[in-house]
Amino acid sequence: MAITKSAKKALRVAKRRHIFNLRRKKGLKDAVKGVEKLVAAKSTDAAASLPALYKAIDKAHKSGTIKKNTAARMKSRITKRVAALAT
Repeated sequence: MAITKSAKKALRVAKRRHIFNLRRKKGLKDAVKGVEKLVAAKSTDAAASLPALYKAIDKAHKSGTIKKNTAARMKSRITKRVAALAT
């Protein structure tokens, strides 16, 4: 347990950030699952839902929830799958 005032405050901040990160990560996973579901169904709407997914990925990266290369890798892989539908 934290003893000093600053350690107690750091604990409160960490809990708050943890909740924000969980919320951001949940939104990201939901967006990814939505697009993957469309890709699995071979729907042409998959390409239309990419901007929303990119937005979720970029926000998660911007807030520090995921790292830069993770965000780039996620975008690359999902774009590749959606592009394969077009051909």
